[in-house]
Amino acid sequence: MMPSPQGATKRPKGIKYFIKKCGEQKALLLMSVPFLIWLFIFRYVPLAGWAMAFQDFRPARPLLEQEWAGFKHFIFLFTDPRFFEVLRNTLAMSLINLVLGFVTAIGLAILLNELRNLAFKRVVQTISYMPHFLSWVVAAGLVSAVLSVESGIINIILNNLGIIKNNIMWLGVGEYFWGIIGAADVWKNVGWNTIIYLAAITMIDTEQYEAAEIDGASRLQRIWYITLPGMKPVIIILLIMNLGYILESGFEAQYLLMNPMNMDFAENLDIFVLRYGINMGNFSLATAAGIFKTVVSFIFLFSANHIAKRMGEARLF
Repeated sequence: MMPSPQGATKRPKGIKYFIKKCGEQKALLLMSVPFLIWLFIFRYVPLAGWAMAFQDFRPARPLLEQEWAGFKHFIFLFTDPRFFEVLRNTLAMSLINLVLGFVTAIGLAILLNELRNLAFKRVVQTISYMPHFLSWVVAAGLVSAVLSVESGIINIILNNLGIIKNNIMWLGVGEYFWGIIGAADVWKNVGWNTIIYLAAITMIDTEQYEAAEIDGASRLQRIWYITLPGMKPVIIILLIMNLGYILESGFEAQYLLMNPMNMDFAENLDIFVLRYGINMGNFSLATAAGIFKTVVSFIFLFSANHIAKRMGEARLF
């Protein structure tokens, strides 16, 4: 039986079609060559260093002449109680940053979109963007000053409102550290994170808003039934991408705000690698921890993308 024309269009394209498309888009391919070279040199060539995770690496010897240790360093990682505490801290701070980052950025983007006074809108955007361009050294100094026991604005406000009677040592209580990091990350990045959501909102057909307004829909109803569904593909794509960085909870903020009193809640995987791997000369352990982070990130990324595909939502690939 002859295949139907409809079925024929579903067959995979051949190599000739691929070559033809490459010829049509040769300018774009040439523009991507420098990036591909950079990617190969700085992202793929260093993967040869993963061999250190299976060796007792000593810097004075060539890589292939090192003493092989098998899975010794991975076993140490997965049997060290401190590693699991660090993993807990990393996941907790990463999830807090992820949730707060998404909710606040989407909320601020919607609020900015609803502003009709363009001058005021630009001022709010500029103010919200500014902290992003501060280094974490400066940002951590500001956070420490705000949370100071004696002169911190937070303690002053809470005292004046009668909420607390004695000043709180915010950075001296480990249980507060995750919340402090989440709030600091929102303050620093919320404005910058709204840019892509504002761009997504501008892609929504304005005729939908006009039709909804004529039908008597309130502003909240227009946001719920038009704005949020229009942003949904972008939100899902960014969520998938961020899940690939689930073990990247940050480094500078934790390192600069950490002290002996909150260390049990502040130390994450990156600081663990720095302290127990690089500072102590155990490069093999640092590499093993890095491989663990990469594998977990790949699992989260592909799992989230597969779930989005099964649900018929937007996806990366």
